[in-house]
Amino acid sequence: MSSDALARLADERVDHRFKGLPPDADGLTVGELARRRRNLFTDGFATPVLALSAERLEHNLALMETYAARHGLAFAPHGKTTMAPQLFRRQLERGAWGITLAVPHQVRVARAFGVRRVFLANELVDAAALRWIAAELAADPDFRFVCYVDSVRGVELMDAALTGTARPVDVVVELAAGEGARTGVRTGAECVAVADAVAAAPALRLVGVAGYEGEVPRATPERVRAWLRQLVGLAADFDAAGRFAGLDEIVVSAGGSAWFDAVADVFASVPALSAPVLRLLRSGAYVSHDDGHYRRLTPFNRVPEEGALEPAFRLWAQVVSRPSPEQAFLNAGKRDAAYDLDLPVAQVVRRDGTERPAAGVEVTALSDQHTWLRTGPEADLEVGDWVGLGLSHPCTSFDKWPLIPLAEADGTVVDYIRTFF
Repeated sequence: MSSDALARLADERVDHRFKGLPPDADGLTVGELARRRRNLFTDGFATPVLALSAERLEHNLALMETYAARHGLAFAPHGKTTMAPQLFRRQLERGAWGITLAVPHQVRVARAFGVRRVFLANELVDAAALRWIAAELAADPDFRFVCYVDSVRGVELMDAALTGTARPVDVVVELAAGEGARTGVRTGAECVAVADAVAAAPALRLVGVAGYEGEVPRATPERVRAWLRQLVGLAADFDAAGRFAGLDEIVVSAGGSAWFDAVADVFASVPALSAPVLRLLRSGAYVSHDDGHYRRLTPFNRVPEEGALEPAFRLWAQVVSRPSPEQAFLNAGKRDAAYDLDLPVAQVVRRDGTERPAAGVEVTALSDQHTWLRTGPEADLEVGDWVGLGLSHPCTSFDKWPLIPLAEADGTVVDYIRTFF
């Protein structure tokens, strides 16, 4: 990645664009503020404020690096989770092959910070975006770009937009996870038709197969593994038909954050093909993990001997109203907290520098700028208290905060993570 581009993030001025930061920090650069190592709880941060745990982030990065290496997997974590180039760099430093992304804007962000390998987990048919990709490929021989194709029509649109390009765009046929699933080719005959269309398109090169097992209908370990075996079988069939002739490597890719244990198991049995196989895992939510959706779904629940991810986000909000013994309100809401999968969970209360469990405190609803709390008889909660909330779904937590304090366990903020959504 580009060290210069990353360094320039520290030169950005702190101002009204970045919520939660100390008001008296306006005018400082992000780097100057980071060097002051202010404390999240005592040095002027304003609620609501989202914090990312420095220790838990490091733990999660190390754990997935170890997991991928142990299972012989290349790793292209899904960058749409964080859209944070500083975290892309840490993932790449931890051995990631590249970064997975979903839409052209995200690729532009990654390229602005010098990411050299991008897997686009989507079919790309936008002519302007394709021409930009072609220009990036032409200008940088070290840039590797791979994207899905899932229709003959898509292949035709891509080829038309890329006519005359210097380097063909590498594509993988996306296999659908089943009827009623999201995107991807539904039948074997359609897979062959799409592959034939790629072979007839001078601007494209078929380099493998891919899909997303998280869309398997009525998913169980058996159903997911059966679909993954179909994916591996498709790669073997394409190879036997000579569709990968002349490649240095063949891409076989899957892997969200709920079934990477199944991916590891099935990809371990990929047969020998005509070129080395890049077994590419694409899980992304592991970086921060969460206190809801992914805590329930993580494969580490099934394989605890391999380790455990740790939830790294906490949203701090303040009690601004206590209208009755059964009710209280915080000053954070839908604009601050992920709520698309689960409501936040009240975890701890801070008062006068002391932190205790949020006993008897339950989040029941979110308004735009308020959290609704139900409080039981055991709840010791007063106006002015800080409440630490656990969040569900990392993707919609990151995208609400353009600058996120990275805090150590004692509250010392050691850095600020810039996001680009």
